[in-house]
Amino acid sequence: MKKIIYSIICIIIILGIGLLFILDLNKGDKSKDDKKLEKIRVAEVAHTVFYAPQYAAISQGFFEEEGLDIELILASGADKVTASVLSGDVEIGFSGSEACIYVYNQGEKDYLKTFAQLTQKDGSFLVSRQKIDHFTLEDLKGKNVIGGRQGVRS
Repeated sequence: MKKIIYSIICIIIILGIGLLFILDLNKGDKSKDDKKLEKIRVAEVAHTVFYAPQYAAISQGFFEEEGLDIELILASGADKVTASVLSGDVEIGFSGSEACIYVYNQGEKDYLKTFAQLTQKDGSFLVSRQKIDHFTLEDLKGKNVIGGRQGVRS
């Protein structure tokens, strides 16, 4: 379990450093004073460590250096992110691709399009109150597992 957690942390750090490096290379000799910032509203489904590179880039002003003023909005759910994009309240929405599929399958003419994949897996972690050496999924038999969403229990 520790190897998995360490691997995830390393990947996040590497992605963050890579993003900072790429943004630094693209800075060039642009001056903040000679350009107007374009406002981009972004709705995210949840605050998560998997978006850490984005949070770092926003807080360090890297988007502003590229002419973008990012307004990050927590929409708390793929349905709310989807509604925000469809209504024009935001330009970009972060959620699972299933939201795009649901809208498309309903026959909407103005459906959403997925243009990027930010994470490969669900951003959930399994934690315990007690230390369990050599954890396996068999250790969950007979236990209550509380899901990350309200009302989900297995």
